[in-house]
Amino acid sequence: MRILIVNTSERTGGAAIAAGRLTEALKSHGIKAKMLVRDKQTDRISTVALGGGWKQVRKFVWERVVIWINSHFRRERLFSVDIANTGNDITRLPEFKEADLIHLHWINQGMLSLKVIRKILASGKPVVWTMHDMWPCTGICHHARTCTAFHSECGACPMIYSQKRKDLSTRIFRQKQRLYASGGIHFVTCSHWLEGMAKQSALLANQPVSVIPNPISTTLFHPIKQTEARQKLALPTEGKLILFGSVKLTDKRKGIDYMVEACRLLAKQHPALKEQLALVAVGMHAAELQPLVPFKVHNMGYVREEHQLVEIYNAADLYVIPSLDENLPNTIMEAMACGTPCVGFPTGGIPEMIDHLKNGYLTKEHSAEQLAEGIYTLLTTPAYESLSHEAVAKVNACYSERSVANQYGQLYAKLLKETL
Repeated sequence: MRILIVNTSERTGGAAIAAGRLTEALKSHGIKAKMLVRDKQTDRISTVALGGGWKQVRKFVWERVVIWINSHFRRERLFSVDIANTGNDITRLPEFKEADLIHLHWINQGMLSLKVIRKILASGKPVVWTMHDMWPCTGICHHARTCTAFHSECGACPMIYSQKRKDLSTRIFRQKQRLYASGGIHFVTCSHWLEGMAKQSALLANQPVSVIPNPISTTLFHPIKQTEARQKLALPTEGKLILFGSVKLTDKRKGIDYMVEACRLLAKQHPALKEQLALVAVGMHAAELQPLVPFKVHNMGYVREEHQLVEIYNAADLYVIPSLDENLPNTIMEAMACGTPCVGFPTGGIPEMIDHLKNGYLTKEHSAEQLAEGIYTLLTTPAYESLSHEAVAKVNACYSERSVANQYGQLYAKLLKETL
């Protein structure tokens, strides 16, 4: 069984990390897997780069230009949508030809076009498409938020500031509709929340949809002594540390405004915390957090090295994730695997991961007040050790490489048998 996993990037973004981890998990469990990417960022031999240099840049730019024009020349949401009007014909590659099954992941920003996906289906090879956001089941957006147009047909798309009943989102919606009608794609969502969104979409109403979570290496991500982790990172060995991070820390969708306000509330309601509590900030623009909060901020910058991430998670007492758009965050999985309880909003698949007051704290709504309450509760609870133990147990039971590789292996075998 030879599987070709396709993703735009090798390491940038949650989907890339999840796809890479799945590739390694499959290989560890006897399945031959390669990963095809546009942007290769490691020397991993199982990852194949498309190449193309400036040709790839032109494809990326052309798609953005079309979106920009249809957004009335506004740039605010230029990367909140994709139209897959350009991409790479991977069916000519030897890696495609030798594969028994094609497994798509996040293929936007010029990686694959809808036209190329049609060619992939025409090859007769089974196709699995893991959804890391809502894009496969909407016209053009990655997260529909409060919009429900995708239940019937996209149009008057707020993401491109359109008031026309038939617009760019309608055209791409209908292209996807015709593409999916030919069959041949088995969709997979990483969370039950996304499964629910997919099944409400008119695009996937008659399509097969399974739920399989992302995997994580519990050999790599595991608890170590907190003092040891802090010493390696030159962090204070005394006091409490809470972790906040994302690829771009100032991204509004990741909840920085809620985090800042929650910190201010904590300092106001519990003045003693000003001397006892500090933040560990991970991600680009982390330095911008210090002037906004009343606590010391330890700026770790953008961290790619997974061994360092393990140390950071273990150094922290809590991981806080006030995201407004999420599917099944790798960061929660990573923190819990290291025994670090999480405080999060009821966004996307987060409620499937955080069991309230069993392995973490889940707020009832998107609220800085509730976020502050959750942080304080976990910092002061006498049941902290139990929360930590339960967090590790949840990851081992639900997200281990063995569990996820077995689920995908069974799905692959079923689809390949159906093609015989």
